[in-house]
Amino acid sequence: MKSREIAGRRMHGQHLWGPPLKGLDDVVRWLLAMQAQEYPVAKWSVAQRTRGVTNAGMDRAFADGVILRTHVLRPTWHFVLPEDIRWLLRLSAPHVKARLAYYDRKLGLEEKLLGRSNALLARAVEGRHATREELAITLGRAGIAASGQRLAHILMHAELDAVICSGAPKGKRHTYASLDERAPRTRSMNRDEALAGLTRRYFTARGPATLKDYLRWSNLTAAEGKSGLEMVKSGLEHETIDGRTYWFAASSAKAKAGPSGVIDLVQGYDECILSYGESRDVLLGPLAANAIPRLEIGFTHAVLLDGRLIGHWRPALERKSILIETYFYQPLGRAQARALEAAVERYGRFMGAPAALRSA
Repeated sequence: MKSREIAGRRMHGQHLWGPPLKGLDDVVRWLLAMQAQEYPVAKWSVAQRTRGVTNAGMDRAFADGVILRTHVLRPTWHFVLPEDIRWLLRLSAPHVKARLAYYDRKLGLEEKLLGRSNALLARAVEGRHATREELAITLGRAGIAASGQRLAHILMHAELDAVICSGAPKGKRHTYASLDERAPRTRSMNRDEALAGLTRRYFTARGPATLKDYLRWSNLTAAEGKSGLEMVKSGLEHETIDGRTYWFAASSAKAKAGPSGVIDLVQGYDECILSYGESRDVLLGPLAANAIPRLEIGFTHAVLLDGRLIGHWRPALERKSILIETYFYQPLGRAQARALEAAVERYGRFMGAPAALRSA
């Protein structure tokens, strides 16, 4: 198994290639947690793994609570399903809080104060969805200073403590809702069940991947990661390449490489990028030894050719259209240029507006 084959298997496993998944909830269920701090482009990550889901359709599903957005696994937002949010929080919240501890101390956020703020926030979202600004006013009236990073950490702790999660937007403003309202309680898992489930679903959807890849993505300790892998490895296959052991589901070994010349526009926080650490060089391919320029001026999204990075893109909203600006590390051939145009057209269909290309 060579690097190019690993990239292809990952694209199939993450459903960027091959038969699309039926619905957006199927996408989030398959990938379990999808990093989503930039909501507008995070929606594209979900939709491009389905057929026919539009930007407006994603907004409706998000407003209805079909998918939720909260802090889980790492100190950043992820899309998750109501059926998975509670056990993921129980497993990962202690690790996220450990990473927040230094800044919590600097911000004066002690355990007693966070307990008070959780209680206030729980009452504030009873029967309604409240914006960040509305919740800040509630906290302020109770004598809790809440603005900037301090407010962000207070709200994050309430998410990690299973008090609040995403609500239905009010216009362009996001809201918070009661987790009990958005995600009714289901059968709870014990810690071993949760650890085994997280590990199995990671390597099934994201393999071939290494244990170190998994640790970076999950934010687990090395001991926890090894324990989880030990629980599920009998149901996985593995192969050692250049000193790295890659684990994957049997279905990954059967995945056929995509036709040569496949172009994909993925957002910079897509799971095909952020699911890996030790083996992220698989994505870079021939670029692995070179510096990656231009990111400082906003080209954060990735153009992939056959699952490997060849350039960057960014969308710009015009009055009645979408302009896709691109930057490439290598010239495109005619077939690749046509594949790029097809990818841009697909993004335009998702956005519900004509899309056109402009090279930087």
